[in-house]
Amino acid sequence: MKVGIVGLGLIGGSLAKAYQQAGGWQVLAHDVDASVLGIAQVAGAVDGALTVDNVAGCDLLLIALYPQAAIAWLMDVAPHLGPDNLVIDCCGTKRAVCEVGFRLAEQYGFTYAGGHPMAGTQFSGFANSRADLFRGAPMVVVPRQFDDIALLSRIQEAMKPAGFRGISVSTAEEHDRVIAFTSQLAHVVSNAFIKSPTAGSHRGVSAGSYRDLTRVAWLNPDMWTPLFLENADHLTQEIDWLLAELGRYRQAIAGGDAPALRALLDEGRHRKQDIDGGNQ
Repeated sequence: MKVGIVGLGLIGGSLAKAYQQAGGWQVLAHDVDASVLGIAQVAGAVDGALTVDNVAGCDLLLIALYPQAAIAWLMDVAPHLGPDNLVIDCCGTKRAVCEVGFRLAEQYGFTYAGGHPMAGTQFSGFANSRADLFRGAPMVVVPRQFDDIALLSRIQEAMKPAGFRGISVSTAEEHDRVIAFTSQLAHVVSNAFIKSPTAGSHRGVSAGSYRDLTRVAWLNPDMWTPLFLENADHLTQEIDWLLAELGRYRQAIAGGDAPALRALLDEGRHRKQDIDGGNQ
C-alpha cells in the first residue's frame, strides 16, 4: 500500500510517522520546504518525494495543509488522479475545501472526503510530530453522501495506521459550526486571556486552572489566522455569545450582587454537568 502525505507539519509529520511505524505502507510526501522533506527522509518517516508523476499510484492521499493551500494543491493534481485514489484533506475548516474537493472528484473520477483529525498540541512543525498523536482520538469525516457505507468502510480501513478511536460523520456546515465552539473559540479566549497585564506576575500564584486555560495561547498564528477567517460567521457568533455572558458576570460582580453571581456560577456548573456528565 502507498500513502501520499502533503504537508509535513505537526499533523502531516505525525501521519507520516504513524503510517511508517504501522508497516506495510510506502510513505511518499510533499512539503513546500524541501529541507523539511529531507529531514523527514533522514528521520525515516518518509520513503520518498510525492510528485505529479507518482501521485496516481497512491492508494491514499492525505492533505495536511491550510485550507487555501489544500485547495490549490488539489486543483493542481486533480487531473492526474483517478478511481484508484482516495483523497482526504485534514483541514481545520471544511466548507471551502469540501466544495472544491467534491467538484474536482466528480470531474476527474477520484474519491474524495473531507476530514479533520481531532488531535494536536500547542506546538507546530515536523520537529513536534509523533507517531502516536492520533492514537485514541476521533476523526471527523465529511463524505459527499451520508449513506455511502462502502466509502466509510474504505476510509476507516485506510486510516487504521493512524490509530484513531473511530470516525464520526458530519456535513461541512455542521462541522464548521461546532468547531467554532469546541476549538476556535477556546484558542481565541486563551490567546486573549494571556494578554492581561497581570499575567507577567503569575509565577508562584498559579496552578492547574492557569495552565489549562493558557495552554493553547501558544498557537501557530500562520495556521489559525486563515482558519478563523474561513469560519468568521460561526466564530464571531460564538464570540458575541461569550461577550454577552461575560457582561452578565461583570454586572453581578461590579454590583456586589451575590445571589445573581451565585446563580450564574450554578448555571454554568449545571450546564457542564448536563453536557459532559460531570466527568471531564
